[in-house]
Amino acid sequence: MPDQPIEVPVQRLDHATDLPLPEYATEHASGVDLLAALDGSLTLAPGERALVPTGLAMALPAGFEAQVRPRSGLAVKHGVTVLNTPGTIDADYRGEVKVILVNLGEGGVTFERGDRVAQLVVAPVTRLGWRVVGELADSTRGTGGFGSTGT
Repeated sequence: MPDQPIEVPVQRLDHATDLPLPEYATEHASGVDLLAALDGSLTLAPGERALVPTGLAMALPAGFEAQVRPRSGLAVKHGVTVLNTPGTIDADYRGEVKVILVNLGEGGVTFERGDRVAQLVVAPVTRLGWRVVGELADSTRGTGGFGSTGT
């Protein structure tokens, strides 16, 4: 873990002033838990999706992104995941962070205000520069696509 955390300015929106800021659950966790800034409860039926507010907006430093990822416990216990995994938050976005949850499980799942619904991981961004070539160098895999390396 770096000696100094990356400082990220964060704004608590009016509908989340009573909720704590996201925290790391353990010393070596890579992501903080995002909380649902719901007005009441939200029940997702099987196959249903919803946009869940977190009540937070942030200003990531240039050269960084944030990724919204599923919580493994929700996925394994209830079949709930983040639909656009990972959801990407760019450094120039200043709107509210929201989580697209989908219920792929067999039963309804209810969320309450303050429930942990996803995790947020901040990572450095590497920008690419294209270099057009006539042919690509050979590799062991070659053009083998989906399933080409085994089951």
